[in-house]
Amino acid sequence: MVMMGEMWNLGSTMGTLMLLYTLFKQFFPTHLQLYFDKYFKKFVSFVYPYVEITFDEFVGGEHMKRSEAYSAIKTYLGDKSSASANRLKANVVKDSQSVVLTMDYNEEVTDEFQGVKVWWSANKTLPSTQRIAWYPDDDEKRSYKLTVHKRHRELITQSYISHVLQKGKEIATKNRKRKLYSNNPSQNWSGYRRDKWSNVPFEHPATFDTLAMDANLKEEIKNDLIKFSTAKDYYARIGKAWKRGYLLYGPPGTGKSSMIAAMANLLDYDVYDLELTAVKENTELRRLLLDTSNKSIVVIEDIDCSLDLTGQREKKKTEKEGKDEEQLDPITKKVKEDEKKESKVTLSGLLNCIDGLWSSCGGERIIVFTTNYVEKLDPALIRRGRMDKHIELSYCCFDAFKVFAKNYLEVDSHSLFGEIKALLGETKMTPADVAENLMPKSDYDVVETCLKRLIEALKETKKKAHDEARLMAEEEEEKQKKKAEKEVKERCGKQVEENGVGMAAEEVKENGFTNSH
Repeated sequence: MVMMGEMWNLGSTMGTLMLLYTLFKQFFPTHLQLYFDKYFKKFVSFVYPYVEITFDEFVGGEHMKRSEAYSAIKTYLGDKSSASANRLKANVVKDSQSVVLTMDYNEEVTDEFQGVKVWWSANKTLPSTQRIAWYPDDDEKRSYKLTVHKRHRELITQSYISHVLQKGKEIATKNRKRKLYSNNPSQNWSGYRRDKWSNVPFEHPATFDTLAMDANLKEEIKNDLIKFSTAKDYYARIGKAWKRGYLLYGPPGTGKSSMIAAMANLLDYDVYDLELTAVKENTELRRLLLDTSNKSIVVIEDIDCSLDLTGQREKKKTEKEGKDEEQLDPITKKVKEDEKKESKVTLSGLLNCIDGLWSSCGGERIIVFTTNYVEKLDPALIRRGRMDKHIELSYCCFDAFKVFAKNYLEVDSHSLFGEIKALLGETKMTPADVAENLMPKSDYDVVETCLKRLIEALKETKKKAHDEARLMAEEEEEKQKKKAEKEVKERCGKQVEENGVGMAAEEVKENGFTNSH
């Protein structure tokens, strides 16, 4: 009661002072206002016995990065707000039946720490200049304000704030649902929510147990990921940003996307699917990566197709690449040209974001590039230190087949396994094709039906590969034969030419000699 009475009297006094201050600013000249303003603030600071600490939603100029402190405080105050605040905001979380309640703006809740009472309030500041906007919250600045008596300044600044941030992060980690993010075009960054990323719940079922690949390679990747996730102190000791790069390469259908999902499920990380063609310039790319959270995987799929990054160092196109582009239909060719014109992201800009000074803004991030044609990428982009681990995901082996058989057919062994093992050793078939042939197509398909279908597909693929190899050999033989014939003709023509010149010279010599006599 004493505290409430003290606050009431202080509030009345401050209200009176503010009224006098407003009247003074309205009727007195500007030069006197500036002089008075300086001493008025000192007087208020002397009379007002409370310390106020503000936590803004964004840090840096132009909303560069969302404040982790603001998010932690919002989470920490969630239960306290629903229990004691008079005015609340209700939000329905997507794909959830529950309603999340948070403190409304200009509302206040109390908290207690080691016997000391503090006050939290949620605030928003309108833009200084009025303008017409489609959305009411456009350009508003949001913040939380902590108020405490001056005598407890040291306890609050040294212990309480750290306690709030730690508890907020623990609650967020406990309640979090992993998400799959996709970057929004920059023209949408100034809208209602100013979000650079849109998201959906990440519910991909792939795990390393369901991943069909070589068993030794799978175990190696798992150990590497777990070691990275617990190596914060190690990275700090050796002076490196806490990040790791993975390059996944191999033919289409070899499980690159499933590998990324398995990585996220193993580590419980969010996934950011970065579409480079939607990024106009290096500055936008930097702002996007700054807005990603810790414990996340940033993915650029098919990086060789995302942008013309291979051309940044003036590499010459191969004859095959040139023919491929010539064969594109006009619409596809126009789209590719427009993408190159619209996006000004450069190789150096991408390198600076993933491996330069900006890469140290945040931690515990994994960067994944995928490509079907690793030879097309600039060596600077995939060198060790940027893409630390290169993982080739190739055609299906027998270990991968056994995982498929267990997952799809629930069998560990069968009399047909021996034939399948032999065929897989002689045939290049992607895991996606193997899985498709093993998957039952009706309720009447039994284990043996699916295995025999795979055997037939493997034989067909083997025969097709053999025919293609034979055709290529015949074409090469025909090519060599024509080349040899051409060389023979050229050599014979040269000999005829040389012999003809010799005979003519001899005739001239003989004729000349005869005439002179």
